[in-house]
Amino acid sequence: MSNRKLIATALSFFFLCAASASAQQPELVIPLGNKSRIVYDLERGQYDVIWNGKILIKDAYTLYQAEKAGDSRKAGKAGYSVSKVQTNIGRAKLYTIRFAGDNSLQQQFYVLPGNNGFITRLRLQDAGAAGMMAPVATDSVLWNRPGDNRALYVPFDNDMWARYNAMPLAAASFKGSEVSVIYNVEDNRGVVMGSLEQDDWKTGILLKGDNTGGSAGVTVLSGFSDSAVTHDVMPHGKVLPVNGIVYSPMVMVGFYDDWRDGMETFAKYNSRLHPRSVADWKGPTPMGWNSWGVLREKIRFDQAMKVVDFFADSLQGFRMADNTLFIDLDAFWDNMTPGGIDGDVSKLAAFVKHCKEKGLRPGIYWTPFADWGKSDRKVEGSTGYSYKETWTTQRGRMLDIDGGRAMDPTHPATQQRIVHTINRMKDLGFEMIKIDFLGHGAQESDRFFDPAVTTGMQAFKRGMQFLDSVLDNKMLVYAAISPNIATARYVHVRRIACDAFSSLDHTAYTLNSTGYGWWQSYLYDYVDADHIVFAEEADGVNRARLAAALVTGSILTGDDFSSTGKWSGTARRLLQHRDLLALAAHGKSFRPLRGDTGDRGVEQFYRRDGNKVYVALFNYGNATQTVRIPDELIRGRKKIKELFSGKMFSGEELQVPPADVRIFEITRN
Repeated sequence: MSNRKLIATALSFFFLCAASASAQQPELVIPLGNKSRIVYDLERGQYDVIWNGKILIKDAYTLYQAEKAGDSRKAGKAGYSVSKVQTNIGRAKLYTIRFAGDNSLQQQFYVLPGNNGFITRLRLQDAGAAGMMAPVATDSVLWNRPGDNRALYVPFDNDMWARYNAMPLAAASFKGSEVSVIYNVEDNRGVVMGSLEQDDWKTGILLKGDNTGGSAGVTVLSGFSDSAVTHDVMPHGKVLPVNGIVYSPMVMVGFYDDWRDGMETFAKYNSRLHPRSVADWKGPTPMGWNSWGVLREKIRFDQAMKVVDFFADSLQGFRMADNTLFIDLDAFWDNMTPGGIDGDVSKLAAFVKHCKEKGLRPGIYWTPFADWGKSDRKVEGSTGYSYKETWTTQRGRMLDIDGGRAMDPTHPATQQRIVHTINRMKDLGFEMIKIDFLGHGAQESDRFFDPAVTTGMQAFKRGMQFLDSVLDNKMLVYAAISPNIATARYVHVRRIACDAFSSLDHTAYTLNSTGYGWWQSYLYDYVDADHIVFAEEADGVNRARLAAALVTGSILTGDDFSSTGKWSGTARRLLQHRDLLALAAHGKSFRPLRGDTGDRGVEQFYRRDGNKVYVALFNYGNATQTVRIPDELIRGRKKIKELFSGKMFSGEELQVPPADVRIFEITRN
């Protein structure tokens, strides 16, 4: 199991004190960098965490549910051992807590040199299958800081227009997914808690503020399922022991002078702990067009061919660094193929050929774990299986999410269908695939075809690894609706939010996800703001729509360029703008300048590129806004250029017109 692979090599193992001796001590002190430490009460089975000389987390403990229930506070006196280990994120000291009254339970703490945080997990020995493990639980995260304190709700995926929510701490009460952060808007200090592994478990962050804004209760709960968050309508599956052992996920608890550093560190640790299933993307920042923006379910062959011509003939300045673009057919491409992928694919072949003759790269769309027909028929490419055999059930009922029926990723027919369809697409010459509704493959189930798979995340891993093996690194892999974190090792690009089209409200929705989920650009090669649709919108709204892509990381347009309208003129003007394309080539998301917008779109972003600082200011309102750039961003830099207009500005206060955006490049004189 991957969590056991965290320890690549044991450098040395030695007891600082034997369990019997350590049990005589009232507490264990674990140093954590500068003026920080864990103080573990070996009599009571709980601990405090001191950060910068003050108690930050008080009376933390751990819980589990296997063949019996366990609680570190009721597990008897504890002893400990210490070892030096090499992990995938660096050398660490490993402190292992053992309990006299519960031989099944071990609590482990990994401490990296100079790090003011720690990583913890639980190890159960000979306790049977586990349905719940809570590596961290406390009623008291003592966040007594003046000003605007927030707690971040993070959704499980980007389905059904899910939103992040930076809630005021006093009123915060939520069940989030995988990670959260408590932070102060004014000084940016924060504490990050999150799961570093998603191979076996879905992990929930259960947080409740105390109505004063000064503290919160937090439980990091592995074995989490919730109909409103994970879409499951049954409990989380039980994790079976391997050689008698069940591990919880690794959980990071980090304390940061800047919470944004903490979230990026969380993402980087996740990436380093998990070897990628798909090869790193070696090409330039992806850009191109996708048919779901406007043409959607009505797409026709002649329209697709005219879109290719438009990019080839009228938008030659809009190209990736390798002088090409992806032209991607989304859902309903089978309008062109009577009989589906096994029918007459001559028009698909003609589309692919036309793209390549014009120096463009063809893309296509598919949903490997969702059945849209929902009738009991033969599975394409399978050896006699029917779809009914593949359907995921919860409490005996088929699981329909967003109109698609979930399929068991471990079933032979699901896998044979993947082989059949993906190989047909590769043979046709497609170089990009947008895969969608991946969360259907992560659902809990009454049973999986493979009896060794007992949880939704295990099934998801099995299915995605199989899909990648068939893709064989022959395409750019773009994920649309999918789990936020767990999808990272299997794809190159991930859409940050759900469908967004042309309106300013859609831009604000997307920038809620980018503003509070920008750290995912350290998990994926790129994150994407979805199709950029200009349509007939006002110029300011269209600037904001494009800017949403620039601050997110890549550009995928979506207008109907087979016809002529305001959108085609807007595209010629904005999508060939040299300064904007140079900014797009970097590919990494901007950070939020302030994280105080709740479940609405973030308005202020920044990114440092060497000696340059870029600041993007969005105005979703109907009155001009004046924004003061923080001193630390403008210090020593007096040359300010607005990229859309090319105009030069001076001073620390900048104005943004209503329903518009400004992107400023700040450099030294």
